[in-house]
Amino acid sequence: MRALERIEDGGGSGANAAVAIARLGGHVQLWSRVGQDEAGRKAIELLNQAGVGTINVLKHSTSRTSNSVVIVDRLGERMVVSERDDSMPDGSDWLPFSDTRTASVVTSDMSWREATVAAFREAAAAKVPTILDIDVASGLPSREILQFTSHAISSAEAIAGTTSIDGLRDRLGELQARGARHAGVTLGSQGYRWLAEDGSDFCQHAFEVDPVDTTGAGDAFHGAFAWGLSCGLDDAECARVASAVAALKCRRLGARAGLPTVRELDQFLQAQCGRGLVESVLSRFG
Repeated sequence: MRALERIEDGGGSGANAAVAIARLGGHVQLWSRVGQDEAGRKAIELLNQAGVGTINVLKHSTSRTSNSVVIVDRLGERMVVSERDDSMPDGSDWLPFSDTRTASVVTSDMSWREATVAAFREAAAAKVPTILDIDVASGLPSREILQFTSHAISSAEAIAGTTSIDGLRDRLGELQARGARHAGVTLGSQGYRWLAEDGSDFCQHAFEVDPVDTTGAGDAFHGAFAWGLSCGLDDAECARVASAVAALKCRRLGARAGLPTVRELDQFLQAQCGRGLVESVLSRFG
């Protein structure tokens, strides 16, 4: 098979979500670990260029930076081949966890469980919203994490085993039973479904675009949802904004190139549904 194009770009669920927030004008810090290698240097450089703070990204001299090869077909669907250094230490006592008490939102992709639990515990104690990104690699989270999670948002693959509305309700109900207030699932072209705290079932439709690459669409959704919460938007508006950002991301090759600015997002929402962002958000970030 012959490739038609090749790019090298930053990746990682939490990192992509952070870039989505920064592109929208949010102030965001990434807590993570990389190897003290060329891939780690490039990863940090790209994050800094995007406006993401990396002061708490630790470089481990004896570990390799995680990386992936992503193969994208003509329809924008992708296959991901990932390499992760399992020798990366899990210790997180060097992180300033008390900083989460003054954050607007804390979000994690669960690839670093020890740090996630500690950060979410501190944030929850200060009533700071916490968003948990649940994917196939992480598996369904335990009560240890979900008791400190305000918003649990899963990929369809992670909740796998059902496509029926009743089946999805049951799976989302399990997340709520373990502690999450808001439990949702991203369903690609079928949109986003979630259960509110009172058990009410809601759905946000997916916005239609001509997809070039779906890589990182879920990361964009999580980042935009977190950004929406930081703006004081309610869950329904956060879902609308996040769905639009995820759709816009798919317009270009790579996980980050298609991420929109606030003005681009507002124009897209105006064109799609005749209602853009609220003026308070535009005046703050536009």
